[in-house]
Amino acid sequence: MNDDISASLSIQGTPPEEYGEEYSSHVMEIWRTYVEMVDRISDRREKANALFVTINTAAFSGIGFLVEKQMFSWILTVCVFAGIPFAYYWYRLVRSYRDLNSAKFKVIHEVEKLLPLKLFSAEWDAVERGKNPKLYLPFTHIEAKVPVTFIGIYTLISLFSLYNVCTAVSS
Repeated sequence: MNDDISASLSIQGTPPEEYGEEYSSHVMEIWRTYVEMVDRISDRREKANALFVTINTAAFSGIGFLVEKQMFSWILTVCVFAGIPFAYYWYRLVRSYRDLNSAKFKVIHEVEKLLPLKLFSAEWDAVERGKNPKLYLPFTHIEAKVPVTFIGIYTLISLFSLYNVCTAVSS
């Protein structure tokens, strides 16, 4: 895979001997800008997660209110069933950000081969490329479990709600 990235970078770029003496400084500047873009994506990811947590918290507050008032109606059932796909979309968004960041870091590692120091590569090696959870557990592994947990909670609430609606209808 990294060979494909390396080939793509060199095919699309101008060789150093043709580019001129500014080649190294321009590579460094491009690399710096690209790393900043990765950081901005992480910020967007954080904001998206905060939005989803806020919306789910508000939904749970509304569900809690309906349960407290013993309003086991179709409204509660619809709210809960709407929460399941919403949490699933959140999960897909987390996966999408993970995949995008993974691709960006592969590019960063390839560009680092042109630089005197390979800091990101060294850091990745230091944590055994994420394969040893005692050294490093990638954030996405934890982050992806949050929407799945919400799906589980919504499912349990929906079963509880359906049970109460069915019990009320049969009474």
